[in-house]
Amino acid sequence: MSGPAAPARLLHGDCLAGCARLAAEGIEIDLVYLDPPFGVGVVHGARTRAGEERGRRTSAAYEDAWEGVDRFVASLEERLAALRTILSARASVYLHLDHRAVHDAKVAADRVFGRAAFRGEIVWVPGNGARSSKAWSATHQTILVYTADARRDPAKPAWVFHAEEVREPYAAGSAAEHFDKVDGEGKRWRERTVMLATGPKTYRYEMSRGRRMGTVWSDCPSMAANTPRARETTGYPHQKPEKLLERIVRASSDVGATVLDPFCGSGTTLAVAARLGRRALGCDASALAIDTTRARLARLGLEVDVERL
Repeated sequence: MSGPAAPARLLHGDCLAGCARLAAEGIEIDLVYLDPPFGVGVVHGARTRAGEERGRRTSAAYEDAWEGVDRFVASLEERLAALRTILSARASVYLHLDHRAVHDAKVAADRVFGRAAFRGEIVWVPGNGARSSKAWSATHQTILVYTADARRDPAKPAWVFHAEEVREPYAAGSAAEHFDKVDGEGKRWRERTVMLATGPKTYRYEMSRGRRMGTVWSDCPSMAANTPRARETTGYPHQKPEKLLERIVRASSDVGATVLDPFCGSGTTLAVAARLGRRALGCDASALAIDTTRARLARLGLEVDVERL
């Protein structure tokens, strides 16, 4: 589900002020993706000039240090509560964190949205490999998914979810072993018969359609966005790959929907949303993040005015 590039809007300041402004304007958000600082304990630098190495970045992007996980979670909960006030009835929220605070944040998010609004967690595998030889290295990150609607009726969900937009190829072994039939057009397929209360029912699966996505995503490598040789890289630290955000935007919003990233960083969410025909809104307190995002959107042909909060 994509369309022509849609308008984008950038707010420079804390997302609390951003939510207040959007609420005052009566704007409703259909999809939120937020990727707040993980609490690594350093100031992250960005590559802003050609040839800069990872360890010699000269431009500070943002400070990623907390005064304890409890204070971080309290700050995050305040911002989630502000976001809750501007969600449309069909909205989804994707909260991206790592092992340092995701479990504490889950409890806080349950308080804000209601535990029944929790729709699951996505395990993203960036593909960077293990680093420590002293303990298990964290080689994944977690994205918590909530909806504005807390009713538990998956047969008639009020929220937007397009499972058919994000299918993945069948595993090679499954494709080779099970898809043993070929139609007149050369397409491979298989049948599966299950016994229902009303009798047997046979389902047909075409290999070319792929299978529905599960919750472990290992096919969106972070290096697609974090190496100078990559097409989409901006040099901003911990930039997320477009493939990751495209999957989220396609699955949880319609063309013309309003998508918000309240910690927009390098602008990946906005760039993807605009390219797919959604209205893109971004907010960030970092001047470098705002400049990076504005330049990225300009490359898509979108001139964006920055509004200071």
